[in-house]
Amino acid sequence: MAGIYIHIPFCKQACFYCDFHFSTSLKKKDELIQSLVKELELRKDELKYQSIETIYFGGGTPSLLPVEELQLMIDAVYKNYQVVENPEITLEANPDDLSNNLIIQLSKSPINRLSIGIQSFFEDDLKSMNRAHNAHEAKACLQEATRHFDNITIDLIYGIPNMSLEKWSENLEIAFGFGIKHISSYALTVEPKTALDAFIKKGTYPPIDERLALQHFNHLVEKTNAQGFVHYEISNFGKPNYFSKHNTSYWQGKPYIGIGPSAHSFNNNQRSWNVSNNSKYIQSIQNNALPNTVETLSVKDQYNEYIMTGLRTIWGVSLSKIESDFGKEYLTHLKKTSEKFIEKGLLVIANPNEESQSSILKTTQKGKFLVDGMASELFMI
Repeated sequence: MAGIYIHIPFCKQACFYCDFHFSTSLKKKDELIQSLVKELELRKDELKYQSIETIYFGGGTPSLLPVEELQLMIDAVYKNYQVVENPEITLEANPDDLSNNLIIQLSKSPINRLSIGIQSFFEDDLKSMNRAHNAHEAKACLQEATRHFDNITIDLIYGIPNMSLEKWSENLEIAFGFGIKHISSYALTVEPKTALDAFIKKGTYPPIDERLALQHFNHLVEKTNAQGFVHYEISNFGKPNYFSKHNTSYWQGKPYIGIGPSAHSFNNNQRSWNVSNNSKYIQSIQNNALPNTVETLSVKDQYNEYIMTGLRTIWGVSLSKIESDFGKEYLTHLKKTSEKFIEKGLLVIANPNEESQSSILKTTQKGKFLVDGMASELFMI
């Protein structure tokens, strides 16, 4: 099984914290859509022996596109790839785009999952992040979307400076009130060269408080658990049968191709990424050339990536897989480097589950918020 990610690099305006590739100009939109369709055709042999189980429209803001253009790309996938009977097809969307009419149109299309960038239900938070929607639109779009879609995930941001625990808790309660079955929640982070980075350096925006973020994270874990969500990946919480199949395939090392400028692809021991420039991307595709850089992953790279992704999930890192795929040297290294974290109660070697006889290394509740830092210390250098 494999997945296809399609990057739509257009936004109405730039969120202050965002470092993804996008453009606020739609001048080249038609050319770019045609190039996305053509790239799908050019790369059809890369997954010749794989069935496509997920299609994901990310960005940028894919909900800026009319349904007809989204359908054009879905048709190109079906024309050039072998697709399973009921694929998960996700559209990232912003509340200000999700009019009642568009939601109804989308519900009649093959798209069966919406990922809605709420971020916060409070006006002051949205303004501080320069989001294009307002608090009313955040609630109104969910009111309508939940009538037409069963599978909806929303994004929420925590760790916003000066956000009280009570306010964060109210964000969660509003989400629960809509019957949302999946939440992706991320700490506000400062990426280099973003507007947020510049504001903090100038002193016009408060610095990030990691203690506040940890407090919000622990509250998030507690409240979602009480509502029956499974914390299956550090930033993702889903009701049973509502985990993101597409993102789970990333964490479990399944192959996927990324279509569009800046999109990444993975196929076992190779990773590639397209040029992050709309004009260069279009020109290259029009000349029947893939505008990508390809990297062959070494055994160390593959091991390090498995450690990073595995520890972020409930499935953890299989010790038998480490030994069979990478050798005893790597297993010995992992056991040795993880000892101090096990002693501190941040990692644990769990008993085998029903599907596998392998013990797994996974984070404890105490260790979840520190997982990225711990994983880097387990890497083989």
